[in-house]
Formats: sequence, structure tokens, C-alpha cells
Amino acid sequence: MKDKALNKINIYLEVGKRRTIAAALDWPGWCRLGRDQTEALGALLEHGPRYGRAIGSARLGFRAPQDISAFVVTEQLQGNATTDYGVPGLAPTGDARPLANDELRRLQMILKACWRAFDAAVEQAGGRTLRTGPRGGGRTLDGIVAHVVGAEQSYLSSLGGKVPRSDGAEASPDLIRKTILTTLKIAARGEIEAYGPRGGKRWSPRYFVRRDAWHVLDHLWEIEDRLITE
Repeated sequence: MKDKALNKINIYLEVGKRRTIAAALDWPGWCRLGRDQTEALGALLEHGPRYGRAIGSARLGFRAPQDISAFVVTEQLQGNATTDYGVPGLAPTGDARPLANDELRRLQMILKACWRAFDAAVEQAGGRTLRTGPRGGGRTLDGIVAHVVGAEQSYLSSLGGKVPRSDGAEASPDLIRKTILTTLKIAARGEIEAYGPRGGKRWSPRYFVRRDAWHVLDHLWEIEDRLITE
């Protein structure tokens, strides 16, 4: 976590061939990319205030740093094709540690704050026009929402959970989120096998929150950046 005395924030990097991703270890979702380390850290710093606004409802005392010198790179991971695509696809070493109840609650608070911020952005953008172009591939607002919901279902499977369904109906976003929070508790207690039935390694609770929060916020900021103001 941020050292309040020294005002330092621990960061890890994924370094690919074409892109570098910088992410805050103790603030899931605060994650940005660039062509190299300097650009990635600069983007992370720039988005600090936006991240603070997004998770503000969690009331966890986040304060955006004023200078890049606040960042301390504690781990560097060799990136892969996922990194170069712009997605944080590697878990830092510490994500495998056991998860105590108080830390689980903190992670859930951050994730729920990200959901609230995303929902608020969707509501604000309702009935308004989003710019088309390379940012977000030109998805409609409904398309962005459907994409985020679909990704969360996929991520849930990687955690080892499954959304209950009845009569073949599509699961609602609220049910998916409720199932995520429940599955995080089960996974934190060590009650989910580390490997799935097909042999794939499941995500740890920490990495799940890190990845999901990043994805939710990335599209929240996409909506904000593409929203045409009158």
C-alpha cells in the first residue's frame, strides 16, 4: 500500500515488445499503457485524478500523486502478445499470496466503486452521441455495456465461478456482479481448485479484481472521452 510517510506508490510493469503497461500494486484498476516505461508511467500519473474520482465512493483515502517520482517500480514482468495488445495479462508475484478478510473487503469495495462509476457514466451518456473513431472501435453505448458484461462473465469463469441461469435466459449484470462477489469470497477461502477441469490455471482473487477493475475503468474512461458535449 502507499507509504504515507514517504508518499510512495508501488508499481509493477509489464514490458512487451511494442507496449509497456504500468499498474499500481495496491490500487486495482489504476493501470495505463505506453510505448515504453516512461510513457506508461506518465499515463498512469495523468489518470491518477480520474482513478481517484472513480473509486471515491469507496472512501479509502486515495490521493493522486503530483509527480512521477512518487512511483516505485517494485517488479517488472516480461510481457507477451496480450501486453502488446494493450491488456494487462500478467499477475504480479504478490497476487498469489493468501487473502485476509480485511483485504478482501477492501478489494470488493474498490470493485464495487468501479461498477458504480461505470453505471453513472452510462446513465449520463444515455441518449447522447459518442464520437466514432479508433478510441473504442466505435462501439455504441449499448455495445460498450454488453462488452463489459460479457467480459465479466468470462473473467468469472477464469476465477472458477459460474453465473446461475434459469430457463436459458441471459444473466443480468446485477446477478453477474453478485456472483463475482460471492465467488471472490469462496476463492479467498481456498475453496476453488487452482486449476480448472481442462487444466488451465485459474485467476487469483487479487488478479481478478485487478483485471476486472481495469477493464471497467478503461471503458468508463472511453465513454467519457467519446462523449460529445454540447
